[in-house]
Amino acid sequence: MLNNIQDSLTVSHVKKEATHTHLNASLSALNVLKLEDQLLKGSNDRTVISIASWKRKKFNQHLMEKLFDKLGLSLSIQKVAQVYKQMSDYGAMAA
Repeated sequence: MLNNIQDSLTVSHVKKEATHTHLNASLSALNVLKLEDQLLKGSNDRTVISIASWKRKKFNQHLMEKLFDKLGLSLSIQKVAQVYKQMSDYGAMAA
């Protein structure tokens, strides 16, 4: 009986720690996102950001990097870099 209670408490503690770790990771990712947004805007002012738009932007960038790599295109080529910049925000909501 005592072992069952101890096991239950241990499982409960592990789940609680996992939840805390996940929450901390999520908040850290959000803070990094806010910092990147401030750096891109060149402003330290507090602004509202759209997580959905940033998620879309990051997905687009990742997809283009994979695609350009498969096609043998480099982001150091001016035309490729322009397309990358223009298409990064494709489908994102206007701020």
